[in-house]
Amino acid sequence: METSPILTWTLQNEIQTPDDVAQLLVPGEQAVASFKTFRDSATFTTKRLIVRDAQGITGKKVEVYSLPYSSISMWSSENAGRFDVSSEIELWTRAGHIKVKLAKGADVRRLDSLFAWAALHDH
Repeated sequence: METSPILTWTLQNEIQTPDDVAQLLVPGEQAVASFKTFRDSATFTTKRLIVRDAQGITGKKVEVYSLPYSSISMWSSENAGRFDVSSEIELWTRAGHIKVKLAKGADVRRLDSLFAWAALHDH
């Protein structure tokens, strides 16, 4: 059954966790890995995926998505082929279907293992 995603995020290279992510964490939660997105960042924590999306011309308006790992019911990964330079990961969650596109240079296997760790680990 083909379903269109409710959200699409594009992750680029792995980066150092932005300082302001700390203010979004709850007690006992820690940042594990962060990735650059088109305008901001996505951070895997010990409890959830936090995607920050700067908006507007100045980027001062920021929308924050929080995806608890417990809501992920299934995922798939697709690496770039010989003629296709993009990779992607798709998530099926309680909220709906989310597509995570990976820019050239992003490591699909690193992200696949992070999603596996996130969804299969007791947090």
